Amino acid sequence: MADAEGGNQTSVTEFILLGFEILPELQIFLFLLFLILYIATVAANILIIVLIVAVRQLHTPMYFFLGNLSCLDTCYTCTLLPKMLTSFLTGEKTISFSGCFIQFFFSCMVLATECCLLSVMSYDRYLAISKPLHYTALMSDTFCLNLAAVSWITGFIVVSIVDLFLLRLTFCGPNQVDHFFCEYVALIKLSCSDTYEIEFVVFSLGCMFLFPPFLLTLMSYVFIITTILRIPSTTGRQKAFSTCSSHIIVVTIFYGTLATVYMCPQTKPLRALSKIFSLSYTVLTPLANPLIYSLRNKEVKAAVKKVVSVFMNWKRIEPFLNSISG
Repeated sequence: MADAEGGNQTSVTEFILLGFEILPELQIFLFLLFLILYIATVAANILIIVLIVAVRQLHTPMYFFLGNLSCLDTCYTCTLLPKMLTSFLTGEKTISFSGCFIQFFFSCMVLATECCLLSVMSYDRYLAISKPLHYTALMSDTFCLNLAAVSWITGFIVVSIVDLFLLRLTFCGPNQVDHFFCEYVALIKLSCSDTYEIEFVVFSLGCMFLFPPFLLTLMSYVFIITTILRIPSTTGRQKAFSTCSSHIIVVTIFYGTLATVYMCPQTKPLRALSKIFSLSYTVLTPLANPLIYSLRNKEVKAAVKKVVSVFMNWKRIEPFLNSISG
């Protein structure tokens, strides 16, 4: 490769993901633990997607957006965990230069898209609680598709711009990424060139495209809580709150862990702690989302029972159908 004077050239051909400093004897245990989490996360989110597609009762705006959230969580898990599992199993921590930036692109795109999608879901809950008589007309199928499309496109555009500026940086060594995946702050620290431009771009994009969704989410729940408090009966308040309680939990976990990771000072002890907190939104949140929505939601539990019932009935009549066809 060309030397550092080449501007957008780089002398680094691969990065080393340092991950966590753990004892060698824990490698297999962690591999099995994260393998179970990986399988459970993918299975749970795919189950949610299948239920939403297959069960007519779930063909509503809220579940349409939940299906998009499950798609994002599945993509996020499949982007990060396979490399982590390989590292635990083989001890191989290197990742190619292009592989690192591809991982960065998809992981950040999912995060940016999820910020927008959570704000859309909060707006959906606001309309369902504050304007129930007009909810069906306001949240039409076309409008829901447009909101979901805008979320995905916004995430793609924002991260594409950041990725282009990141690729313009010079990486001439060292190549040790102080994280378990190719994360923005860890990569910036490895650049040999001036990072003021990309930091300004990231700050500007965050203010234009990511802060407004967070503000919309916050405002939606201010109006939701105000509306709920105005409901005269206790039963009515509980019923209204139950329609958005799952989403409140998801939003709190998502933004709470992100704030903990990226707003803490980047000192060495806190940096090690931030990597542990990063596991929350990279590993635990994608698994927690479908569990929170399914365990606290009667419609999802009813849909699971319906699908299981259909499957069991099919298993009973399948031998009979085979005997007839034979």
